[in-house]
Amino acid sequence: MQKKFIIITSIFPPTEAVEKFAAIEGWQLVVVGDKKSPTIWESKNVIYLGPEDQEKLGFNILKHLPWNHYCRKMVGYLYAMSQGATMIADSDDDNIPLAHWPNLPEAESEILHLSGQPFVNIYKHFTKEFVWPRGYPLDRILEKKTPTATKKRHEVGIWQFLANEDPDVDAIYRLTNNKQIYFDDNEPIVLEEGTVCPFNSQDTIFQVNCFPLLYLPSFVTFRFTDILRGLVAQPLLWSQNNTLGFGSATVVQKRNPHDYMKDFTSEIPVYEHSETVISIVKSALDDPALSLSQRLFKAYEALHEAGIVTKQELTLLQAWNSDIEALAKG
Repeated sequence: MQKKFIIITSIFPPTEAVEKFAAIEGWQLVVVGDKKSPTIWESKNVIYLGPEDQEKLGFNILKHLPWNHYCRKMVGYLYAMSQGATMIADSDDDNIPLAHWPNLPEAESEILHLSGQPFVNIYKHFTKEFVWPRGYPLDRILEKKTPTATKKRHEVGIWQFLANEDPDVDAIYRLTNNKQIYFDDNEPIVLEEGTVCPFNSQDTIFQVNCFPLLYLPSFVTFRFTDILRGLVAQPLLWSQNNTLGFGSATVVQKRNPHDYMKDFTSEIPVYEHSETVISIVKSALDDPALSLSQRLFKAYEALHEAGIVTKQELTLLQAWNSDIEALAKG
């Protein structure tokens, strides 16, 4: 029997998104609190991990994980693994699930695969609006090259589903356009090895063999955190014959308030490093005998050598890997 978990972190009282995720049959919602969260937090069908609850779990990452940070989510991931999770969904407290969530395609079903381009703007395949995902290289936004499309069985390790109304776009889009987007309900798409699109942590589902890739870099800027995770993950997926899939919207985002100029400043490393990260990680994966966790560490070592992440990141990642190893041993 599958054990499926949804992980959210929140500093607010239970939101509409939390209540709707908690009501989805077959999935257990875990909300990870922080020091800014309400002292008393309760919601039906939710496992809430407040600061004291987190400390009692004894995970190694707790020695290094900053407070008042989105990366507290990782405590929830490890908690789900400790409970025998076979699938982990990542979302936010402002993403309201639609009635058909999660809308996962059937295993090994035939799905449209895209290849032949180093980067694709996946939003183009779900809308005719001029919009691109956060993390997409800015110098490629106007490209009109078309990837090769073929239908075949999929081996998707990570699914990214889209968000209607206020999707995951960068600050440049929000400062210059900010039009609400409602994506078409088109068939899902898989990216083949060598073809990349950034993905986030807002409506994302990880299969059990990809759990190490849930690691959220915690000592980079806030708007780089999940994008860097997604860029690092894609060459690592290819290294174990897995792929990344995208599906139409299964949530509506009622976005919490943001300062767009602060978002822009936080996104500067995203604009600078998106393509570089892919090439660095690919070049670091030269030993197929290593485990996925070991390959993940090698990738971040290479990013550290390139000045993209700090030594603190490697320390936290070592703790993350040791926690996963301990949980695997039972």
